[in-house]
Amino acid sequence: MNVNLVKATHEDIDQIHAMQLITFKPLLEKYQDYDISPGNEPRSRVEERFNHPFTDFYLIKYGADTVGAIRIIHMEDRETCRVSPVFILPEFQSRGIAQQVFTLVEQKYPWAKKWNLDTIKEEAGNCHLYEKIGYVWNGKTEMINERMTIIGYDKIMGE
Repeated sequence: MNVNLVKATHEDIDQIHAMQLITFKPLLEKYQDYDISPGNEPRSRVEERFNHPFTDFYLIKYGADTVGAIRIIHMEDRETCRVSPVFILPEFQSRGIAQQVFTLVEQKYPWAKKWNLDTIKEEAGNCHLYEKIGYVWNGKTEMINERMTIIGYDKIMGE
């Protein structure tokens, strides 16, 4: 199946929010990180991010289906892009979609010399995915609660 990205419009915010709540609900229940989880965010927070001037949201398409979204933030240094968040609906996970999404976004931002993102240390599958596609732990560690630690990853392009 073909994966592609479609630039989201303001009309897509409800769909992005709904998919985000569905995708992050299991992690919210597991880690109980109610204050920071995308699975507990109000629609207004998604809209606030969407309206940020240095942000692009894309719908992730798998064939004809919309299966997730990714947000790209252009950092102030004009050389770095940040991914926050990226998500694939549970029924479409483990199909290689995320790997293709990262390839596509890197192609859309050829000027980016560095990419960064955060993830949950305890989610070994996510960490493995990011390491597999070239991300390296950057030393960032933030303990959220006794169940969950957020860690940071960077990818330097051309390495």
